[in-house]
Amino acid sequence: MFAKLEAIKRGLFIAIDKGLLKLEVYADCLETIKIILDGDVATHHLGILIQDIRMMIRHFDAITFKQISCETNQCADGLASTVSQFSDSASYHHSSMATFNLSSTHSFSYLRLFSSFPQNTPPLSLYSQIKAKPSVTLSSISLKPYNTDKPRARFVALAVKNLGETDPIVVPPESEGAAADLPSGTGVYAIYDKNDELQFIGLSRNIAASVVAHRKSVPELCGSVKVGVVDQPDRETLTQAWKSWMEEYIKVNGKVPPGNESGNATWTRQPPKKKPDLRLTPGRHMQLTVPLEDLIDKLVKDNKVVAFIKGSRSAPQCGFSQRVIGILESEGVDYESVDVLDEEHNYGLRETLKKYSNWPTFPQIFLDGELVGGCDILTSMYEKGEVASSFKK
Repeated sequence: MFAKLEAIKRGLFIAIDKGLLKLEVYADCLETIKIILDGDVATHHLGILIQDIRMMIRHFDAITFKQISCETNQCADGLASTVSQFSDSASYHHSSMATFNLSSTHSFSYLRLFSSFPQNTPPLSLYSQIKAKPSVTLSSISLKPYNTDKPRARFVALAVKNLGETDPIVVPPESEGAAADLPSGTGVYAIYDKNDELQFIGLSRNIAASVVAHRKSVPELCGSVKVGVVDQPDRETLTQAWKSWMEEYIKVNGKVPPGNESGNATWTRQPPKKKPDLRLTPGRHMQLTVPLEDLIDKLVKDNKVVAFIKGSRSAPQCGFSQRVIGILESEGVDYESVDVLDEEHNYGLRETLKKYSNWPTFPQIFLDGELVGGCDILTSMYEKGEVASSFKK
């Protein structure tokens, strides 16, 4: 059953790629046709494959599935016998018919594809080898459109060419500047080293920019790239396209590409580790040997920039604190943070700090031991372009 469905899926993909809109599908197994039309994909062990076929079917203006035996189609039977002498091959001929060997089994399914060819031009014919069954009564079933909640994402992913069918583009050396042949669109890409070994499969909103960034960081691993651009993409569509290329590679090689292995950070930018928030005391019930105000004074004078905020720098607990953290980090300011809501390690800090700074609200930002102000003042400096010049001297 898998071989039959897979051959039909590949045939449909080729028909879509060729822009065909009317299609007749001939299969030697009526059960296969019924599974495609009426099978319960939720419980069937090949449900995902069946769903893929149904999604591809929606592309055509008209499509008919017909059951036919090998014996009633002597031409296809003879072709299947000939093709079965070869293993894992694929060929395409622009003549009176085209042949595709989609598996190494010894019988076939016949798909006849109609399009708007010039007059006297024969129709394109596809043959795929599938295990044949004894002759049965000829029957024909017309397919109605199959509806689904999210048709576009799956269809677009299928419309991206297979990894093996995609032509590579040479990645020029950095000395030659921008890679003009690379698309700046959104999609999936696969980078190969100079020995044509696949190193990484990624997805990007700007493929050209991503490849150029890889070339800059690991030039020795960037020999060529295969690209699959996805039109009008969303997150689900991109993920599905990436997944299809990954699955294809894993099926052939039995493992993921080196750059996609867990823990390999060669190809992905890791977010910088954030500093931990400072704590003024070891614990709420610990006796302080110096007044809390003296600890605050030492803290702001020993560190160039200190932000007293509500919550931690990784999870601010108010919008003003979040805004302050966002400005400091976007400007690349090296700063220390203190959570004034941490009653375990900073007990009494809020009231003591208000007295120390003579400033009643939070957050509070200190620079070189002096109070700069709160969120409003820092925002004003940011809008005037003064943060970097003031905080990074």
